[in-house]
Formats: sequence, C-alpha cells, structure tokens
Amino acid sequence: MTANNPTTSQRVDSKKAPEPVGLYPHARRVGNLLFLSGVGPRQRGSKSIPGVTLDENGNITDYDIAEQCRSVFDNVRWILEESGSSWDQLVDVQVFLTNMKDDFKTYNEVYAEYFKDNQPCRTTIEITALPTPIAIELKCVATID
Repeated sequence: MTANNPTTSQRVDSKKAPEPVGLYPHARRVGNLLFLSGVGPRQRGSKSIPGVTLDENGNITDYDIAEQCRSVFDNVRWILEESGSSWDQLVDVQVFLTNMKDDFKTYNEVYAEYFKDNQPCRTTIEITALPTPIAIELKCVATID
C-alpha cells in the first residue's frame, strides 16, 4: 500500500489462525479498514475442530457451541493482532450459525463475555451448512492504524 493510493489492497495472512480452506487470505487491508474472510473454530495445522466430535465418515455426532465460539473468537483476535489491528478496533461482525434455535442463547452468552467492552455492529444469520463440519463462522471488519 502506498501513501499516494490509500485504496490499494494488501493481503494479510496469519501464522496462528487456521489455514484457509480455499483460495483467499485471512484478511485484506484497504486504507484504514481491515476485512477478514470467514473465520471458523478450526485449529492451525490440525484437522481437529474444538468442540466437535465426528464419526468415521466425517459427520458431526456431537458439538459444543460454547467451545467453538471461544475458538472462533481466538482465531479472529490472532488475525487482527497479526494485521496490526486489535479486538477493540472491530466495527462490524457478521455471525453465521448452523443451528440458531439450539445455539443462539449459548453463543450470545459467550459473545457477551468477549464483547463486553467493545460492542461492534452485529448481524447473526442462520445458514444450512458451512464448508467444514463447524457450527459457527465470523466475518469481520475492523479499523487499523
């Protein structure tokens, strides 16, 4: 990014967050905004997903939405920090849940723990499925200095 062109886009990849499951960066900086790609609860360098139990065919047999939420929030924090931003600079959070009916209350409680001091705009959407066997994914926008 150059001082003469503040709209130039700069790719940002985290060394702590899980590897993307497709051809996209963890985040992209444009001017003083940081746009995060969808972030799930997976762990870097592992096929395991915190809070998820799979059968031999890769189908979910059980999951803990609170554990997945905490893992997603940690992954978002790592991407923000490695990008030069911070948790307090989040301005918009889109949350995708695969089971709003059963998971919203617990998700909302964990969300309140993490966002007690910083309260960005938020949209929560129920979707049928995500690309990996997870129950939550976040899409975020933050400011960056």
